[in-house]
Amino acid sequence: MVTKKASLPRAGKLKNKDGVGKAETASASRRHRVDLVMNEARNAGLVGGPKDTVIRGRVSKSLVRAAKKRAGVTSDTELLEIVLSSFALEDDFGEKFLKRKGSIDPDLPLSLDIDSEL
Repeated sequence: MVTKKASLPRAGKLKNKDGVGKAETASASRRHRVDLVMNEARNAGLVGGPKDTVIRGRVSKSLVRAAKKRAGVTSDTELLEIVLSSFALEDDFGEKFLKRKGSIDPDLPLSLDIDSEL
């Protein structure tokens, strides 16, 4: 007796309520984040000026290919600008938050009454 396996949708073929594939939505979201990072880098004067420094290094082809695909770019220069901009603009919220541990007065009333009506 041969049993047939249930067919599940393949990744990237699932659609949201607007009929847009989840992979397309994720890709658009990543592209939007890249655009935001690059706009912030431009506003901070980190990119857009003269390109006067050369960076060289050896990394695996698969890493570069995957990063380019994820960033939605084709050139090494674009990829480096995105990665360096992301790192240069990265906030340090987590680090600052952890440094504040124990700095809030333990007697400060911080309870939240979720049953009360607004």
